[in-house]
Amino acid sequence: MATVVIMEGDETGQELLAQALRVLQPEVIGTRLEFLSFDLSLESRRRTSNRVVFEAAGAMRHYGVGLKAATITPEGKHDVGSPNAILREEIDAQIILRTGRRIPGVRPVTGVVAPISVVRMAVDDAYGAKEWREGTGLDEIAYRTTRVRRSLCRIVAEFAFQHAKRTGAKVFGGPKFTVSPIYEGLLKEEMDAAALRHADVPYDPQLIDAVYALLLQSTGEALVIPALNRDGDTLADMVLQMFGSIAGVESLVLHVDDALQVRVVMAEAPHGTAPRLRGRNIANPMAMILAAAAMLGYVDDPAARRAAPAIADATFDAVRDGLRTVDLGGEATTSEFTEGVIARVRAWLSEHA
Repeated sequence: MATVVIMEGDETGQELLAQALRVLQPEVIGTRLEFLSFDLSLESRRRTSNRVVFEAAGAMRHYGVGLKAATITPEGKHDVGSPNAILREEIDAQIILRTGRRIPGVRPVTGVVAPISVVRMAVDDAYGAKEWREGTGLDEIAYRTTRVRRSLCRIVAEFAFQHAKRTGAKVFGGPKFTVSPIYEGLLKEEMDAAALRHADVPYDPQLIDAVYALLLQSTGEALVIPALNRDGDTLADMVLQMFGSIAGVESLVLHVDDALQVRVVMAEAPHGTAPRLRGRNIANPMAMILAAAAMLGYVDDPAARRAAPAIADATFDAVRDGLRTVDLGGEATTSEFTEGVIARVRAWLSEHA
């Protein structure tokens, strides 16, 4: 029996996790998973001084897969901080993968139709950089030192091409290597090398500023965009909003080994805890359910992996059939939407038996 690490969260985030777990029950997906739960609510993190976060990370390193609810990050400087930052560091995450998708009935901001994935470098670059200032008044100068490793660039580039091959997409974009050939050029060199290894994958390198402009003129091609940490952070925010809603998006935080194989996956929804929606049964569980589906694709259980596309297809089919929560212009409650997905997952698995 495969084990999945479950990381409980706060407010509406925890409520939506409960909905996703309904979809993962054996009577729905046809196989039994063992859930190993850790309470990552703000109260629990404060009570344990974040020990529970480190324990959850250790379990993910051991079992390889985890599903996390949205959590509160307190603002106080001496408080427990962000559990996401701890989890990413403890599992040695190198990639954050987010894919924007067209949701039936939701008008995109541009003409985008096909999925667009951003393969973001999860560490290094502008985040965690050393910063300082010298001088005073108008002569004051701010400095920052950043770094990027070739090994990390190779992982990002290789994963992007592998993901593009799996999804039938084109690898698109890249860093501003013309201005920064030594620093940003490192990622471009690894993208070019990966393109030679994957000659069957379409490759269209572009400077990052051109990427933003060309995305607004998207003609509907499926794209995979490898990016440095800072570029990927801002780019993913724009890409997800291009589809008119982030409801159809899951976020995967990945650790890849030296053989370029994914070894640890933490799946989550990219939205927050939505305190205004807590207890009202109207929040949209799509992203959390899709996160569960994406996580299943990495579980060491053939039946569970088979259920992954069933859940993803059922989620979008439900919306296509008019079952929509309030944020998508419908009247379905949170639980009603989940029930609709469950019924469609069962039908999908029966049809494809």
